[in-house]
Amino acid sequence: MRPWILSEQNHHDLPKHQWEVAVLPFGATEPHNFHMPYGTDNYQVDVLGDRACALAHQAGAKVLLLPTIPYGVNTNHLQVPGALAMSVTPTTLLAILTDLVDSLERQGVRKLVLLNGHGGNELKPLMRELHHRTKVFVCLCDWYRMATDAYPQLFVKPGEHADEVETSLGLAFFPQLVRPELADPGVAQPTRLDAINRGWISITRPWHLATTNTGLGDPSAATADKGRRLMDILVERLSGFLVQLANEPMDDCFPYGPRP
Repeated sequence: MRPWILSEQNHHDLPKHQWEVAVLPFGATEPHNFHMPYGTDNYQVDVLGDRACALAHQAGAKVLLLPTIPYGVNTNHLQVPGALAMSVTPTTLLAILTDLVDSLERQGVRKLVLLNGHGGNELKPLMRELHHRTKVFVCLCDWYRMATDAYPQLFVKPGEHADEVETSLGLAFFPQLVRPELADPGVAQPTRLDAINRGWISITRPWHLATTNTGLGDPSAATADKGRRLMDILVERLSGFLVQLANEPMDDCFPYGPRP
């Protein structure tokens, strides 16, 4: 039994603890090119959440990992031929988050880290919606933004979806579900509008048009070693934050220092 994982606890032991920080992972259930499983985003945050909370727990932090939300905002995957993307809307995601934050607040947990593993889950606007409704401090970790400074040393050409990065993590942590020999090259289809192709203008991409088989980024250079090295960096950074967050007292200025 891992005492930092809520789903493994029982009601005999759990009330003996006062939790400082809860970690709520968000994933998705969607196609990831031909070679990766639909649960890729969930498996990745499960591994990262478990390892980071374990390390923080070992350092004395009172952190608790909540069960992963396995469904994300995949509305732009719904027209991919043959796919079975399980999508919720941003409104539904807000309702889920609102209810869970309310549950934590009622039971005395005042700090919550949203550990997001899916780019379609735009959680920051939802945090703004909750900001004046709750006393719970809510912060966001999009894991795929946490270690981009290390990518040049790790990866040949990182992409965005089922790419070298995600495939490396899959080969390292759920290799039985990864079939590299099936991988599509992951070439993005350009739009007719130059400003969109250059990144000056953003759109909600229809994935049945933007990609050939839902991959964005060439996975051919992926290795398990790259995945393990990336996970080590992610775990170190996230666990360090969890320890500091758990140990910081909450006051009227939190998380800032006192006013001069």
